[in-house]
Amino acid sequence: MSRSRRLMARELWVLVTGLCPVTRCWRGSASNPAGRAGKTVRSQAGAWERVPRRMMACGLAILLTSLSAAWAQEITPRLGYAYPAGGRQGTTFEITLGGRYLDDIKHVIFSGSGVEARVQGKIEPLKSDEVNALRQELTKLTRLPKDKLDAKARSEIARIERKIARYNGETTRRRAQPAISEAMALEVTIAADAKQGQREMRVESARGLSNPIRFCVGRLPEFCEQEPGLDPEARDYPSPLRFPPKVTTDIALPAVANGQLIPHEPDYVHWQARRFTPGDSDRFRFEARKGQRLVVAASARELVPYLADAVPGWFQATLTLYDADGNELAYHDDYHFHPDPVLFFEVPEDGQYAVEIKDAIYRGRPDFVYRITIGEIPFVTSIFPLGGPAGRQTTVELTGWNLPVDKLTMDTRDKVSGIRPLSVRKGGTTSNTVPFAVDTLPECLEKESNDSSQAAQPVTLPVIVNGRMDRPGDWDVFRIEGRAGEQVIAEVTARRLASPLDSVLELTDAAGKRLAFNDDHEDKADALNTHHADSLIHITLPADGTYFVRLGDAQHEGGPEYAYRLRISPPRADFALRVVPSAINAVTWRLKPITIFALRKDGFDGEIALSFRGDPEGILMDGGLVPAGQDRVRVTLTLASWLPVDPLSLCLAGRATIAGEEVVRTAVPADDMMQAFAYRHLVPANGLTLVLPGSRNPSKRPKDPRSFQSMWTLLVEQPIKIPAGGDAEVQARAPWNPDNGEIQIELSEPPEGILVGKVSCAERTATFVLHADAEKVKPGLKGNLIANGFQKRTETNKEGKTREYRTFLGPLPAIPFEVVEP
Repeated sequence: MSRSRRLMARELWVLVTGLCPVTRCWRGSASNPAGRAGKTVRSQAGAWERVPRRMMACGLAILLTSLSAAWAQEITPRLGYAYPAGGRQGTTFEITLGGRYLDDIKHVIFSGSGVEARVQGKIEPLKSDEVNALRQELTKLTRLPKDKLDAKARSEIARIERKIARYNGETTRRRAQPAISEAMALEVTIAADAKQGQREMRVESARGLSNPIRFCVGRLPEFCEQEPGLDPEARDYPSPLRFPPKVTTDIALPAVANGQLIPHEPDYVHWQARRFTPGDSDRFRFEARKGQRLVVAASARELVPYLADAVPGWFQATLTLYDADGNELAYHDDYHFHPDPVLFFEVPEDGQYAVEIKDAIYRGRPDFVYRITIGEIPFVTSIFPLGGPAGRQTTVELTGWNLPVDKLTMDTRDKVSGIRPLSVRKGGTTSNTVPFAVDTLPECLEKESNDSSQAAQPVTLPVIVNGRMDRPGDWDVFRIEGRAGEQVIAEVTARRLASPLDSVLELTDAAGKRLAFNDDHEDKADALNTHHADSLIHITLPADGTYFVRLGDAQHEGGPEYAYRLRISPPRADFALRVVPSAINAVTWRLKPITIFALRKDGFDGEIALSFRGDPEGILMDGGLVPAGQDRVRVTLTLASWLPVDPLSLCLAGRATIAGEEVVRTAVPADDMMQAFAYRHLVPANGLTLVLPGSRNPSKRPKDPRSFQSMWTLLVEQPIKIPAGGDAEVQARAPWNPDNGEIQIELSEPPEGILVGKVSCAERTATFVLHADAEKVKPGLKGNLIANGFQKRTETNKEGKTREYRTFLGPLPAIPFEVVEP
């Protein structure tokens, strides 16, 4: 069995035994260094557990079932965090990567230039025999007479107890948090001229390329938190070790403070459950002068956007500022709608101050990584307007702290619409970035006072209005003229442009009758925003006449920063694409499924043809069409054996016909991230990369580089038409003739009601039946089916005993299908 399968088997065994409701007895625990007597069964993690035989058999069955499914999946590196999550230009330092399947990492890849890393090795936990040796040594020391317990012996006892406590805590943590159960040390070097800002970081092993995590490059001095040590003289042996006092890390401003909120338990020995403290808090102390305008900005959720196994699904940081006497001066647990808090503080007098960071609900784990930027740094709190028209320059008003200017000119004369980053620089330090929207529609400014229908501001469609909710409870009303049957879209863009406005939209007729209302409208393209507070109305006007669009704040808030862009126009049919995953780990002899999501806008429901830009040689796509009305499709890629070993950058595009014209949109690479056990988000990545993992020698490139075929080949006309309530036959050429065994076909994530029926194979041709359940699927359903092939074999050993096993033959090419009338 390979190392990766041994590791997976061990992890699944830990999972099974961890689910069993039995009473555990930890041999050699801190509360019982010498162990306890009793009938025990030893586990891989060094624990000793009493397990009923029936439960052992049940667990083994679950284990074997899980293994057969898990071994069919990819085991590629997975990253959970980096600590510290950034560094200063012109420095070299060590960081720790946490994740899973981190064996044999050979490359570290950063987006952009100027940042490199060298792998120093995997950080391995203590082995069980090492722990047993420590326990034996501890037993000898604890049996010494009290008069022999000198300072050296007491110090050694404290050291061993701490190592054992750390081992026990980390073992428990690895079981509870398998996604970050491994760690690796890297040496990172940032060039002096490396561009400031956020990068993506990945690792590559023989198994493939990892998911991206975030890494920051800055110019300010960097500091890391100091952890307290154990003082063996601070207690009277053999009473439990007390929690050591909090350590405050001294820093000099301006600075970036780095840390992790890790539970106390892995580091400190404390034996009573009632004393267990799950989280941590860190403090940083600095000198400040009267009149300084300090910005204290935390980056926590920004570094690790989503956690699959935690609620609310990220590290919810809080910041508290204290004076030298411990008096609380300021507190924040977020910044507007951003989970990461920001404090703005004008120093009242010279002296020492301290900032404390902790989780809002006192949690802690290794991926609770943070960076706190502290100093008189530039910070933009709001801009107006939030966007401007393409084709000409726009003057933008800036509000914030320590800004070098209060106005900035955005040059959008290139006539390209979209979102532009806006920031300023002061003394070589770049401010935070805020989004600035550029559009091709005519634009105007809101004019006060337009708080009622009588004072409504008239606008002509199509238009984008740039405005503000000037005060709490404010309403902005706009008058439009419409015709019967005319479709009108009213859409607010505010929260997506970093405005705190929580909009509500209402459309009424001239008599004040409400015809449409909307509070929140989800935009799946805005993956990092969990409160989709922008509003959208799509209505067909019932008659000719005057209509009013009313815009307000759902929470009755207002102020200069509550800006918005209101589009009122006919529908502008369009679409955006996301391709998942951003790292495609594939092999040349097996097809690779990927998923494309279509984000449709303003009622567009047409089909979208997919292709790679540049038509790269050696890559074939099957099923490259998003059917009309569908939001998601899975396609398969076939890769030629002569493709190079190095990662390939790809660019996927979609083409559709809208109003008689071809529209082309580039797919944004993304990763499907889970939040809090349930919610999923398509988080954008910097690039789409194809990797062919493993050590191999590419074959010779043929004269015709497009002459290769898939491992499986479909032999039927496409799309497959399946009658509702009926069957359709599919034939595919198999990789080889199954002279010993049978071919099995299984569908992967099919629509509910689409099933595989009888399967047969003769002379390398597999024939199988697709059935459509008329009660679950209706005529008109279209899409792709991903089918996996297996070969089932039976072997007889010398003793005459038989065993069955299956060989995974890989997926078939994507099978386009359509459910039709019977």
